[in-house]
Amino acid sequence: MLIGAVYQKGKITDLPIIVVDQDQSPMSVKFIDMLEETESIEVAAVLPSLNDAENKAIDEEATVIVNLPNGFTSGIQQNRLPEITIFVDASNTLTSNTALMAVNGVAMTMKAGIQIESQLKKGVPEYIAAQNYEPFKTTIIKQSIRSGNYLYFMLPGVLLTVFQQVLLLGLALTFAAEYENGTFKELVRKMPNPFGMLAVKIIPYMLMSIGILLLYYGFSKYYNMIIGGAFWAFSLSTFVFILAVCGIGVLVSIVLPNQLKATEVLMVVATPSFILSGFTWPLSQMPAWVQFIAELIPLTHYLKTFRLLYLNHAEISHIYGPVIAMAIIALVCLSLSAVILYFKIRKTKIALEENAL
Repeated sequence: MLIGAVYQKGKITDLPIIVVDQDQSPMSVKFIDMLEETESIEVAAVLPSLNDAENKAIDEEATVIVNLPNGFTSGIQQNRLPEITIFVDASNTLTSNTALMAVNGVAMTMKAGIQIESQLKKGVPEYIAAQNYEPFKTTIIKQSIRSGNYLYFMLPGVLLTVFQQVLLLGLALTFAAEYENGTFKELVRKMPNPFGMLAVKIIPYMLMSIGILLLYYGFSKYYNMIIGGAFWAFSLSTFVFILAVCGIGVLVSIVLPNQLKATEVLMVVATPSFILSGFTWPLSQMPAWVQFIAELIPLTHYLKTFRLLYLNHAEISHIYGPVIAMAIIALVCLSLSAVILYFKIRKTKIALEENAL
């Protein structure tokens, strides 16, 4: 039902785009109105220049920037071909191609209508006028894709999903195994502090994560996909991501005193997380309740930081939102884990004292 709801809409609509209107004329306004009326796209912002267009596109998650140049109207009136520049974020071909086709369709329709009307006024028969028109000249500049193949986009996303799944499946056993094996009492004797107990369980997985990331670096070398750029910013977001995943993992393992049940619950979280993350199919096209669930999964925010830093070459400031969201997930889950552990430790201590008496 969850996966069906993700794709229930069946097609992409209302993709945000940015329009840079340097002409600021009635004709350019008409062009923008036609873009607004197109089902596939939605004009998220109209800017007077290209100066801050890229940052605005990242903020609005827009895949296309349409630049209407100075002289747009005069070029049409003088029967010249005004050049429209379309900047395309090609990191996700599904969304970028949909938006690009919609913009091109509007440009062709508007130019055809203007030229056909002009020829009709000159007495040219309608059936001839309908066949003799030229579309606007468009220059398409594709950005955010360096490898030229889909591997560069898909492989990192899948590997980071596996990273989360490995952590969750391991963390499912941390406390549930102690309960099942009857060793939780021994753990309490050795480490009666809930925060210390959480650290003992989480630190090994954080160290293991370093090994997994080094393995991924080896994959990037093998596939000639070396990723440069904001290394330290991505490292910080990775640390927060690991904390968030560890928080969810230990919380479930503490609450469910059975290894199988804890594993099953965390598999439900891990398995559909890539589909829900919005990495391939936009979150905006999913029902609101699915979006809410997606926001609770750390991978959604972690893949966003990856896309922003390495595919979109965004500024560090653009990842503040996703990193803060992961930090909140980590704080809430680890705090709940510590509180529940405190009461479990207290109960176990009382039982140990009673047995000693």
